[in-house]
Amino acid sequence: MTIILNVNGAERRIDAEPATPLLYALRNDLGLNGAKYGCGLGQCGACTVQLDGKAVFSCLLPVAALEGRRITTVEGLGTLDKPGVLQQAFETEQAAQCGYCIAGMIMRAQALLDRNPSPTETDIRAHMQPNLCRCGTHMRILRAVRRAADMMSGKLAILESGQ
Repeated sequence: MTIILNVNGAERRIDAEPATPLLYALRNDLGLNGAKYGCGLGQCGACTVQLDGKAVFSCLLPVAALEGRRITTVEGLGTLDKPGVLQQAFETEQAAQCGYCIAGMIMRAQALLDRNPSPTETDIRAHMQPNLCRCGTHMRILRAVRRAADMMSGKLAILESGQ
């Protein structure tokens, strides 16, 4: 069956069974390998992408239910040459150890910052809770989300310039 998906702002056509998980379509059909297979049960968050601006587990979403919806993957936030703010913050804070969870963490954090550009520490912790890091870099991940929020608001630039 031909299914049309809006991924990172572009219409993409795939031939897939209706029940195919979005994760498989992204990785196997579209070559977008940021989202990872972690558990297949929506319990780890390695497969997190955005659907209409909300963080979702792509391993649980059948592609047939997604036509006409806006899908954003980590590849849609920036490039190697021009990384997005969250990608820069995660790099600066060295939030990745093995890196397996990071695309999902970034996508969940982006959904938070899109909705609430000035989150409290409690907001960040609550929003990031569904995603797991098996390496234990949660504190660096939380710092990266805070850094990105501060960068987006201009607060970090003020702090870094010594003012």
